[in-house]
Amino acid sequence: MTRREFVELFSGTVAAWPLVAQAQQSTPRHIGVLGADATVWNAWTVAFVDRLRELGWIEGDTIDIEYRWAGASSKRVSDFTAEFLRRHVDVIVTYGAAAAVVQQETTTTPIVLAVASDPGGGLIASRPDGNVTGISIRQSELIGKRLDLLREVVPHLRRLVIMGNAGYAMPVLEAQEVKATAQALGLEAARLEIWRSEDITPVFESIRGKADALYVVSDPLR
Repeated sequence: MTRREFVELFSGTVAAWPLVAQAQQSTPRHIGVLGADATVWNAWTVAFVDRLRELGWIEGDTIDIEYRWAGASSKRVSDFTAEFLRRHVDVIVTYGAAAAVVQQETTTTPIVLAVASDPGGGLIASRPDGNVTGISIRQSELIGKRLDLLREVVPHLRRLVIMGNAGYAMPVLEAQEVKATAQALGLEAARLEIWRSEDITPVFESIRGKADALYVVSDPLR
C-alpha cells in the first residue's frame, strides 16, 4: 500500500467525525494505532498526523494518538488491544494479520484496516453494524499471476513449497489459496507452517533438494 492510500484511508475515517463536535468537545478524540513495526510504519504515521492537522485535528489538542508495535506476536496484539479498550479509544487502526485478534477482543470499537490481505473468515461483516472497515490487497487475484511469473522463471517447476505464519488467520488463508491455485495448475504443493522467525532456517533445510521453488506468504513475522 502506498503512503498516499494510507493517509487517505486514515484521514477519511477520522474526518467523518463532525467538525462541530470537535469544536464543542472538551475531551480529545483518542486513536489507538496498533502496527507491526515502528520503522516500517514511520513514514505513514508522519503523513497521517500531518494530514489530520490539515483537517483541523491537532495531536495533543483535539486528538490523542497512542502507538503500539506488536511485531508478529498475537499475544502482544491481544495485550495491546486490551490496553486500548481500557483506555476507551475511539478507534483502533491496525493491519490485517492483527485485525482478527483485535476483533476477538471487541465487536463495538471501530477497527480500521490500514492494509490487509483478503479479509476472510467473517472479519468483514456484510451487516451494517459490523465494526471492521478499511482496505485489502486482493491476494486471490494476484496469486495466479505470481505463480505464472514463477513458472516463467522456473520452467521446470513441479514441486512448490508454501511457507507462512500459522499464528494469524490472514497468512493461513493466503497459504490455502496458494496451494489450491498451484494444484489447479498441475503443481505439487505443500504447506510448511512457521510460528516464529527461528523456524525459518529449519524450513530451508527441510526442503533442500525436495522443492523447485518456495512461496513465502506476506506477513510481518520476525
